Amino acid sequence: TAKGTLIRYLPSRLRDGLIPSCIAFREGRTFSVRQMNATQTRLARLGIFNNININVIPDTLRKNDNLLNVVIECTYDKPLEASVEANVSSKSNSYLGPGVTLGLTNRNLFGGGELLTVSLTGAYEWQTGSGRHNSVFNSYEIGLNATLAFPRLLAPRFIPRSRRELSWTKISLGADLLNRPHYFKLSQFNAGLSYDWQSSKYISNTFTLFKLTYNKLQHTTPVFDSIMNANPAIALSFQSQYIPQMSYSFVYDRTMRKNTINVQFTLQEAGNVFWSIYELCGKKGEKTLFRTPFSQFVKGYAQVVYGRRLGGNHWLVSRLGSGAAYAYGNSSQVPYSEQFYCGGANSVRAFTVRSIGPGSYRAPADQINGYFDQTGTFTFIANTEYRFPILGPLHGAVFLDAGNVWTLKNEPSRPGGQLRAKTFFKDLALGTGVGLRFDISMLVIRGDLGIGIHAPYDTGKRGYYNMESFKKSLAFHLAIGYPF
Repeated sequence: TAKGTLIRYLPSRLRDGLIPSCIAFREGRTFSVRQMNATQTRLARLGIFNNININVIPDTLRKNDNLLNVVIECTYDKPLEASVEANVSSKSNSYLGPGVTLGLTNRNLFGGGELLTVSLTGAYEWQTGSGRHNSVFNSYEIGLNATLAFPRLLAPRFIPRSRRELSWTKISLGADLLNRPHYFKLSQFNAGLSYDWQSSKYISNTFTLFKLTYNKLQHTTPVFDSIMNANPAIALSFQSQYIPQMSYSFVYDRTMRKNTINVQFTLQEAGNVFWSIYELCGKKGEKTLFRTPFSQFVKGYAQVVYGRRLGGNHWLVSRLGSGAAYAYGNSSQVPYSEQFYCGGANSVRAFTVRSIGPGSYRAPADQINGYFDQTGTFTFIANTEYRFPILGPLHGAVFLDAGNVWTLKNEPSRPGGQLRAKTFFKDLALGTGVGLRFDISMLVIRGDLGIGIHAPYDTGKRGYYNMESFKKSLAFHLAIGYPF
């Protein structure tokens, strides 16, 4: 059994209950390696120590072979840390590009393991993949963000949580400037409060109690204005507005000997609380926040990723995902940043990002910037991928992708874009392809060559295989990390 331990803090810069809350040992209980591992993990997740040693020695004072002393020694990490990071990022929208981040971190701000992080980020990105849009879809972004994280839930006790894992309360504040040369400049400001906790060994939860985002279209060009004039629905989704949100995310992640399963579900709403308050106060018509309209919508997305080991390091991994967003009340359109898109390195890889959808709609061939049209408020995606080793860290893959986006409302400016049961399967873009992955555990560099089989729009060819030519059906994507 473990014996009680005297706890001393040198230097004394910690809250009284912080360390005891991380220790799984209890005096008089049977010692177990599981308790030792749990204690090590909890202390490490505080982020304030760079070295943690747990020693177990027999109790020689009482001369009882059944008693053990547990000695825990922790070495403080540097409380302040400045960093400069240069990186190459790959995003789900097929953006790839270099970036630089200047960061400042305080690991123990108030003596309770609080983590304050301030970062200044600059990045230049371009779209990978062959296609008519990739050459014009370049951008640069500058952002300043701060996050204050508490290693505990500053929330009511009735929220279920696992005592074996740390829970976090996070307060965030940020500002970003996105510039697409020749089109527009968009600034975004956000503030939020969220909770992260685990309710069991395999289930993690994130509840964003409040997040307020303000989008401001700072500058537009005549080319961009002409696109918006031709597409009133898209123009409304770009308007300057507040987005007050509340959301909940659920993740079930489990790895077994021959199978892996990951289930994710996210539900978010925007503007309903503010709208209800205005209604109770008797205000009718369009409602504003600080004299600017606020968005009102609901949005949900769910996906399941299942992996099956076929033998050795051969895996068959599949994903099925779907989501919908619907604007109502104070809004007629879901904000552009909250709409779905299809194609790209992590979607249907035979097509470049925003080159398909919604539905069977296709932007006019002479409109090189038609990708602004190709978003929707409903999405469906299905992928399956066979992954196999080649030589050392070099792995290969053969994949099959299907998916698209649709609009839930009829939009005359985008004919064929509305979701309809009778055309659903015909509207699914289908592609196959092969890929190479350089996997060194901490980093995966991926190259995928997609081959189109079926395009949901009219290509001028009959039959299910309707690609214009084999050459035009190819799309290459360079990315970091696995697609799902």
